[in-house]
Amino acid sequence: MTVSAINPPSGYPLPPEPDLTPADVIARAEAIAPTLVARQAEVEDRTYYAADVHEAFSKAGFYRILVPRRYGGYEFGVDTFFRVVRTLARGCPSTGWMYCLGAVHAVFAGTVFPERVQQEIFSVGDFIAPSTVLPCGTAERHPDGGWIINGTWGYCSGAPYATHFIGHTLVAPEEGDEPEVLLFVVSSDQFRRLDDWGRQLGLKGSGSHSLVIDNAHVPDDQTLPLHQSQYQVTQDTPGVRLHINPQYGGGPVSFAFLEAACLAVGIAQGALDEYEHLMRTRTTMFPPIVRRAEDPDFQRWYGEATGKLATAEAAVAGTVSLWHDLCAEGPQAFTAEQDWRIATMCREVIRLSWAAVEQHVFPTAGSSSVTRGQRIERVWRDLSTLQSHAGIAVAMNTMANRELAKARFGIEDHH
Repeated sequence: MTVSAINPPSGYPLPPEPDLTPADVIARAEAIAPTLVARQAEVEDRTYYAADVHEAFSKAGFYRILVPRRYGGYEFGVDTFFRVVRTLARGCPSTGWMYCLGAVHAVFAGTVFPERVQQEIFSVGDFIAPSTVLPCGTAERHPDGGWIINGTWGYCSGAPYATHFIGHTLVAPEEGDEPEVLLFVVSSDQFRRLDDWGRQLGLKGSGSHSLVIDNAHVPDDQTLPLHQSQYQVTQDTPGVRLHINPQYGGGPVSFAFLEAACLAVGIAQGALDEYEHLMRTRTTMFPPIVRRAEDPDFQRWYGEATGKLATAEAAVAGTVSLWHDLCAEGPQAFTAEQDWRIATMCREVIRLSWAAVEQHVFPTAGSSSVTRGQRIERVWRDLSTLQSHAGIAVAMNTMANRELAKARFGIEDHH
């Protein structure tokens, strides 16, 4: 599924490094990730990663991995992107989260919006677009057929360096009607960021600030009259027709869950890295006093955590492949049943990642290793906060099971 070096058709703008390959960007992520470990406290204090890190990501091509070729992007496979995400999250969970949830929405934008809109939003080169699913604010019709949008949207991960924002709002209903959801995309000159992130238990540096929109005029073709979770790809998409790439025709619901699953694996792997360091450098607390690596109990705990994480890593790689294979089969293959089945698979990946840390790494690392600011303590906080995300706590654990069963057995909603 991985795309090799760029060879865009005649007339397409070249990306900054036309000969860049997926292996190159993965190698760059692997080189950068270790440098992020020592900067985790700094990132939390700032509430987002530093400008020099942002510039390094841009220079490495990370913000163009999923941008379509016709707009100067690399259009690499989603497997390449998620490898980069897992690698960065392993070094710094907040940095990995912020990068992922800013850059990943190039796929959604490249899937659902028409050519004029894509030409405009991808013309900036690097594409960073936080996206939220909770409808906020209001939208009113403008006389020219567009919309005037106002409101405040919270939890916009990636906000500090955002070039765009994809959100949902509510259209004022006619008397007696229910309000309708409107999905929209706006550029950074139409919103401002609030300094309101960092008080949470974990992911304090994920740049998940609120964005405010005041009387933004949004053309009608930059909107869709539905919620992202309702978007159906079984009848083809603008992205598939425009880019001739099935990657821009996959289910948005399952793709969003893949983001969380890949992040969970990468974050948990960072905790296991630190646990391995402790195994090599710390001794047991009770006789016989030996290196932890020589102690049967620590060997067992390490093995349990390693097995869970190795399984989670293999599972998420397989799930990413399944998502891509369904895209390649054609729009009719990506049914609601398949979309929600992938969601349940992502849930199990997250459960395995959390279990490795919560059941084995955290309780046996020792109190000094889980004090404030220590790497394992931070991972525990970050994964705890990940568990509280509505997409995981609610959608994955309840909706996914219900919607999968209804799709499988042809059960219709009657309300």
